[in-house]
Amino acid sequence: MVYTTDVLNSLVPITQFNRGQASRIFDRLHTENQLIVLKNNQPAAVILSPAEFGRLSEIEEDYVLLMEAAERMAGNASVPTSSMNEVMSELGISDADLAKAGDVAIE
Repeated sequence: MVYTTDVLNSLVPITQFNRGQASRIFDRLHTENQLIVLKNNQPAAVILSPAEFGRLSEIEEDYVLLMEAAERMAGNASVPTSSMNEVMSELGISDADLAKAGDVAIE
């Protein structure tokens, strides 16, 4: 949840960049996820920390995959499906077998 004090603390007037304080502003991104740059007292840009940018990028990628999965499911609504338990039973795989297999890295 975003609090008003957090937003107010993240505001950076563009004049600070003009006064040679860019390094100090970027150092703030070690402890803050985002900074809002103001030009003429209006938000003009948002600077994100690398961690926040990565987090938001992952959310976007997950959303794209979710939309693709939803499209595929809608397009195949009339096709009969099998549950995971049915497939495991047909293949003779137990929950214990899955637990022993561990994680698989796909490259």
